Amino acid sequence: MMNYQKVPWAGRWRDPRFRTIFLFGMASGLPSSLVFATLSIWLREENVSRTSIGIMGAVATPYAINFLWAPLVDRARVPGLYQWLGQRRSWILGCQVLLMPAVLVMGAQDPKTAVIMLSVCALLVSFLSATQDVAIDAYRVEILKPEEYGAGAAIAIYGWHTGAFLTGAGALYVAAAGGWSMAYIAAAAVIGAISLATLFAREPAHPTEATTSAKNIGDWLQRAAVAPLQDFFARLGWMAMLVLAVIVFYKFGDAMLGRMAGVFYVDLGFTKIEIANYTKTVGLAATLLGVGVGGWVCIRLGVMRAMFLGAMLMMITNLAFALLAASGKDFGLLAAVVFFDNLTGGMATTAFVAYLSGLCNVAFTATQYALLASLGNFARIQLGSVSGWAVDSLGGDWALFFFGVGATSIPAIALLWLLVRLMPRLEKAD
Repeated sequence: MMNYQKVPWAGRWRDPRFRTIFLFGMASGLPSSLVFATLSIWLREENVSRTSIGIMGAVATPYAINFLWAPLVDRARVPGLYQWLGQRRSWILGCQVLLMPAVLVMGAQDPKTAVIMLSVCALLVSFLSATQDVAIDAYRVEILKPEEYGAGAAIAIYGWHTGAFLTGAGALYVAAAGGWSMAYIAAAAVIGAISLATLFAREPAHPTEATTSAKNIGDWLQRAAVAPLQDFFARLGWMAMLVLAVIVFYKFGDAMLGRMAGVFYVDLGFTKIEIANYTKTVGLAATLLGVGVGGWVCIRLGVMRAMFLGAMLMMITNLAFALLAASGKDFGLLAAVVFFDNLTGGMATTAFVAYLSGLCNVAFTATQYALLASLGNFARIQLGSVSGWAVDSLGGDWALFFFGVGATSIPAIALLWLLVRLMPRLEKAD
C-alpha cells in the first residue's frame, strides 16, 4: 500500500483524486470573492455608502449556517443526476449548474437602481456555493483514506485560494477592461469550465447505512445534533462558554477589516488594476506562506501559543492599516501592509483550525467541528456587517477606524490568557 505520508507532492499530483480535490477546492473558492471583496469594490465604485456595503455582507450568512441543511445534501438524491453521477457529484454539479445563471444575473444588476435585486442574487450565489461546499467536503473525506486527510486538506486550501484569486484579481482585471458585467460573465464561464471536472471525477463510495440508520426524524436529530452538543458541554463543563467566547472574538477584528478592505482601497484612490496588482497577487502569495508558517509555529510552540501570536499580530496589522490611512496612496506601504496582513491571516487561520480540531471528540468530529466553525463564521459575517456603519459614524476617518478595530483583538487576547490559566490541560495536549 502506498504511504502518502512519505510521497512527495509531485506524487500526489499524479493521483487523479488529488487533482480532483484541487479543482473542487477552486470550485469552492470561485464564488466567494464575488460576494465578498469583489462585490465590495464594485459597490464602492458605484458610490454605494459604506454602511450599506457592510450590511450587504450579511448575504454571506449561508456559509455560516450550511450545517442546517447538510443532512439533506447527505441523504437526499438529486432527481435525474443521482443515477448518472452518484450522491456527491450530483449535488456538486447541480449547484454548479445553478451557480452559473445566478452569477450572470448578479453581474447584470445596476447597484444604483437595483440594489435589492443585486442583494437577492448575492444571497442565492452564497446559498448555492455553501451547499456545494457541504458536498465537496463530504467528497474529500470519502474519496481519501484517513492517512491522506492532511495532504487532501492542504491541496483543497491551495485550490480554494486559487479559485478566489481568479474571481478576485481576475475579475478586477476584466472589469477594468470591459466593465463589471463582463467580469461576472467571465466568472460564470470559469465556473462552467470547472464543472467539467465534476463530470470526469470518480464518485466515492457512499455508505448506504447513512440513509437508513435513523429510525425517524427525532432519532436523527438526537444523533446528529443533540448528542454532539451534550458531549461537548459534558467534557468542558461551564468553561465551554469561555471556549465559545474565544471562537467568537478571535477573528472579530479580522472580520471588520476584511469586509471594508476593498472599500478602503477605493477611498484611497487606488484603481481596480492597482488593487489587483498589489492586494490580490501579493495577498495570495502571503496567505499561502502564512498557512505554512502557521503550521510550523503550531508544531514548534503549541496551538495555544500560536493562537496568542496570531491575535497579537492581527492587532498589529490593524495598526499598520491605520498608518496606511494616514499616509494616503502609497504603493510601497500598501504592498508591505497587504503582505503582512495576509501572512498574519494565514498563520492565525491555521492555528484557529488546529484549535477547533483539538476541541472535537473523535466520536463526533464532523458535527462538532462544523458547529464550532459555523459559530466563528456566523460571528465574523454578522459582526463584520456593521463595519461600514462604524466608518461612516467616524466621519470616514479610516485611521481611527483601524485603531478601533485593533482594539477588538484585546478581548480575544484576554480570553486566551484566561483559558490557558483555567484549562492548562489544553496547553499540555498540544
